[in-house]
Amino acid sequence: MRKLLVFQHVATEPLGTLDGQFKAAGFRVRYMNFSRLAEARPDVGRYHGLVVLGGPMGADQSDRYPHLEVEKDAIRQAVDAGIPVLGICLGAQLIASALGARIRRNPVTEIGWFDVSPTAAGREDALFSKFDGAEKIFQWHGDTFTLPDGACHLAESEACANQAFRIGESVYGLQFHLEADRALIERWLRSSSYLRELAECSPAVDSERILADTSRFIDRATALSEALFGEFIERFYSRRRRVALPSR
Repeated sequence: MRKLLVFQHVATEPLGTLDGQFKAAGFRVRYMNFSRLAEARPDVGRYHGLVVLGGPMGADQSDRYPHLEVEKDAIRQAVDAGIPVLGICLGAQLIASALGARIRRNPVTEIGWFDVSPTAAGREDALFSKFDGAEKIFQWHGDTFTLPDGACHLAESEACANQAFRIGESVYGLQFHLEADRALIERWLRSSSYLRELAECSPAVDSERILADTSRFIDRATALSEALFGEFIERFYSRRRRVALPSR
């Protein structure tokens, strides 16, 4: 049985739609929740793949969250070993940072449904060719990243240029939350900490508008997540190729 390691930062940000897809593909999924196991030292070499999920902290806040450096070391080990890696939101930022890119505030806080468009390279990518032009995708982030050296830029939005990238053949960073289903989005919109973040945005973000947009866009987003993540799972059955990491 293939084994998947998942770096989780808060209980409210799980695999979402990815959970069922990995399990249906026969994977044994192990969560490593760093909010509970801050001293954990994962051995990524024991797993066939790594998924790094989102969270409320910044990828550059290692002074407050020392485990972020542990995660970055593990990401580098996985990339160097040719293990498929997927980063979502904070996870994408951690991959970028681990490979030498910079983390910074995005000019606009993207919370809600936004158009995400594949780049020319994205339209040729096995995963992002599943996009039908610009697609409405759920977002919840205030930070962004520069692209690591050697990265293939795959997607962008009007307010955030770097929405997705690929390193080699099987390392993907996605700034957006394509794994978020209706239940997960509704859970976030019932959480006091998430609602507080909405209220602190300028201008404030309307949770009712997000719920209405979710009803409009979730069916297509779910179908897209199945197609895109299904293609990512195919990376696990391809021959591993080691990736030469940029010097740091």
